This record gives sequence, structure tokens and C-alpha cells, in this order.
Amino acid sequence: MNTPQVRPNLYGMGLQELGAVFEALGEKSYRARQATTSMYRQDLLDPAAWTTFSARLRRDIADRYRVERPRISERQLSDDSSVKVVLTLADGQRVEAVAMPTDERMTFCISSQAGCAFGCAFCMTAKLGFLRHLSAGEIVGQVAALMEETGTAHERYNIVFMGMGEPLHNLENVLGALRLLLNKLAFGLGPKRLTVSTVGIPEGIDRLGQEEPRPRLAVSIVSADQATREELMPSAKTFKLDAIADAMRRYGARQRDLPTIEAVMLKGINDRRHHAEALAKFALRAGAKVNLIEFNPTPELPFEPSGEDAIRHTLRILVKAGVGGTVRRSRGKDIAGACGQLALKTP
Repeated sequence: MNTPQVRPNLYGMGLQELGAVFEALGEKSYRARQATTSMYRQDLLDPAAWTTFSARLRRDIADRYRVERPRISERQLSDDSSVKVVLTLADGQRVEAVAMPTDERMTFCISSQAGCAFGCAFCMTAKLGFLRHLSAGEIVGQVAALMEETGTAHERYNIVFMGMGEPLHNLENVLGALRLLLNKLAFGLGPKRLTVSTVGIPEGIDRLGQEEPRPRLAVSIVSADQATREELMPSAKTFKLDAIADAMRRYGARQRDLPTIEAVMLKGINDRRHHAEALAKFALRAGAKVNLIEFNPTPELPFEPSGEDAIRHTLRILVKAGVGGTVRRSRGKDIAGACGQLALKTP
């Protein structure tokens, strides 16, 4: 018995791939630009609605291809108005994404993988293990789904790749997604509205730095003390601090925005004076600013958040050393939607 073939999905294809599709249909390459606008800018997922095409071409597309993006299957609303959603993918796999409103604009926190392979001790997503990479279409489809869910218009949101997964472990698909997000015919975002957060893969940082334009870069080192870092992040034994600092400095040299160092503040683990001094020294070498992140406790993890005094003390040491520092306050933690909590669990 023959297994029916699944039609290729146009959603997630960039201009070059779409150009090849239309060339195979006997059409001119400019059709790729029209299809890009229809799918991403207008969120039209039925080719019958692509009225810039002839009726014959619309039928040909519908017969040979599909246009599908992830759909929201579950949603939870936080007391702070953040929304966490579960998106079910075509193969039944699920991922989470979060929309976080502020006074100025919306921020979408999106996933690059189902699960994660990097095993950070302070992150609930690590408990899932690695399930699979997300395609470019599954990544940008989260953005379209969150826009629809929250009624947010184009140009009114920022995006952070801080959801499930390690973006630089799925680099080619993340690059494809970034190009669509930056494409004026598609989502039309400026590079300053995109932030890619990574555990620090030097080769991946260098590859991302070759893109033009480049998104903002954030690197979660947790601690600039190597021994502490290795206890918390298995990847620290492979990706050393010196190599990460050098890659961050190269990245920052290519653009005006300083890269960001992220440090989740864990009580008694990485919030002592010597940790702060090491963090300041690393930031100066990397040419970066620092974002201190509140740890979001969960019963499954053996950590507590640092107290306000420890966070303020760390911040003072950074500032005294000439390093820009800020504190990121949690949003959506009552629905397990805050940093490090995404694990497809109901609070």
C-alpha cells in the first residue's frame, strides 16, 4: 500500500525557495515576492485568497502545495496580562511561546526547538530533553499566531528568542526565520527589535554575526566563574568563557548595540562578591552590558532566587567597574511562562 505524499509547505520558505517553486510552475520570479506578502504580511493561508494571482495559478498552488503555520491549542492568562500559549505542530509536537505587554510595546518570547539538549540545571525546559528542531516556518508561525491572539499589529512588537531550545543549535532554521522577520515584504521588523539569546556557542555567534542586518545578541553565561558555571551548565565544559568573550566582542564590533550578558541570579550560588567581580571583568573583556535576571522558582528545581540586597550589591559592583547593568523583572511566572519555566506544564 502506497503512503500518500504530504504536499510541501510554502510557509517558512524565503524568497529564493519560493522563486524556485514559481519557476517550476512556469511563472516569473516576482511571484515569490507577492506570495511572501500574502503569507506573512497579510497572514493569508488559503491560496484562493491570493488575488494578485490568476485563478489557474491559485488552483495549481493549492493542488501541489499547502500553506500551514502552527495553531494555538492552549492558552493561559497571567495576572500581569502576559499570555502563554501552547502551539501544536503538524506532527503533534508541542511548543510554548509567551506574549508580554508593556506600556511601550508587546514582546513575543518564541521557541526555536521542542525541548533543549543543553541541560542547564536552572531551566525547566532542560527537563524535557531534546525533542526536535523547529523549522523556519514553525518559528515565525509563532509570531503570526501571537499577533493574531493578542491583536498586535505589525511594527508594534519585539521578539526575543528566549523560549524553548537553544537558537544556535538550530542555526540554519533560525537564520531562515530571522530573514523572514527582517524582510520588509514579510514581517518587516528592524534588527533592534530582535534578540537572540544563547548559552554561548562561539562558532554560532560568529556565524550569526555574518548576517546583515544582525539581531541583538544576548548570552546566558549565568556566572563568569568557570567552576560555578560548569556546575550549572554542562555546555560550559565545551564552550569556555574566553572563547565566548572573544566571540561577543567580535559580534559587538560589527554593530552599535553592545551584546548583553544574562545572569540568572541564584541565592548563594552566583550572587557573592567574587561572582560579581568576575562578571564585571568578563563584561569588560566581552565589550558587553549585563542583565541580571530574577530566578523563577519551581518545586522541581533545587534553587532559590537571590534576595534584593544581593542583586543590588552585584549591580553596584558592575556599575563601579564601568559596566552597564540592569535587572529584568519576571513576567508571567504565575502561569509558568517566565524565563526558564517553559516546559509544557500547567502551574
